[in-house]
Amino acid sequence: MENTILKHSLTVGEVARRSGVAVSTVHFYEAKGLIEGWRTSGNQRRYHRAVLRRIAIIRIAQRAGIQLGIIRDAMADLPQDRVATAADWRRFSQSWREMLQLRINSLIMLRDQLTGCIGCGCLSLDDCPLRNPDDVLADDGAGPRRLVSAE
Repeated sequence: MENTILKHSLTVGEVARRSGVAVSTVHFYEAKGLIEGWRTSGNQRRYHRAVLRRIAIIRIAQRAGIQLGIIRDAMADLPQDRVATAADWRRFSQSWREMLQLRINSLIMLRDQLTGCIGCGCLSLDDCPLRNPDDVLADDGAGPRRLVSAE
């Protein structure tokens, strides 16, 4: 039985080579709970082939600026010991749809309105949809209102 499982599993080196990450990254992802492996009777690490798709998703999400904790939580329902089904991926993608759309909207706003930003850093502008869209302290004046009123 173990020989059959081992024949279809990947070593840490194979996972690293095929996924394009360092062996240390594979170990890091496992330590953070993003992927799972097991030890053989000879104490060697092994991974299911589905780990390659998980690592691809992790890398893409990291490039998009998504924190590892969010990635881990979202991937918690994806199977570790088999290839995810279409239904598994549909649930996963649906859980991220709103978050990703909010990020996309923010990036589009940044792209389209950045040239109008005066960059003063006060974050209390009457019209600053980029950094402080719901600034209720702006009515009290410019600058760090909480610090100014505390004096």
